[in-house]
Amino acid sequence: MPIYAIEGFIPVIKANSYIHPSAEIIGDVIIDEHCFIGPNAVLRGDFGRIHVHHHSNIQDSCVLHSFPNKDTILHPYSHIGHGAVLHGCTIEENALVGINAVILDEAIIGAESIVAACSFVAAKFTCAPRSMVKGIPAKVSKTLTEQEVNWKTSGTAEYVKLTQRAIETMRVVEPLSEIQPDRPSYQASTHVFKS
Repeated sequence: MPIYAIEGFIPVIKANSYIHPSAEIIGDVIIDEHCFIGPNAVLRGDFGRIHVHHHSNIQDSCVLHSFPNKDTILHPYSHIGHGAVLHGCTIEENALVGINAVILDEAIIGAESIVAACSFVAAKFTCAPRSMVKGIPAKVSKTLTEQEVNWKTSGTAEYVKLTQRAIETMRVVEPLSEIQPDRPSYQASTHVFKS
């Protein structure tokens, strides 16, 4: 995996986190324990600090960055969906940012909140804990139910498991030319939320 220092800022990656080899980690980036950083994610700490707290996941093709002297903070159990862009914002504990959502500078996403896929969260936006945030520009549409928060929490737990699965078993291989007989499929323990 490409890990870069810039002007003496060396990334910190704590034990038991998985960083995919195609992810790029640059400069003032701190990744705590039990985090998953997916393929092609870019965490670019060349202006402000990026701190990913424990048990968080940043999925494929996400970009995290900020303006000079501003930080991007992901509190524990943050869940950042594929292709999301986070710029100088704060994601509070156990919140989810949906696929292709954009969160801009000084926005604060409250604990146990969900930002819907493809939402655009403007600079300096804030929301209370357990908010459903959606739209362009994003607004709070409702307060999340216990069932919805549990769904989010269980999905993040699967990524915590994926971190360990990747550490233990992911490797470069040559592809098979045929499908194996009785090929298994992964059975996640996450239950599906239905609104």
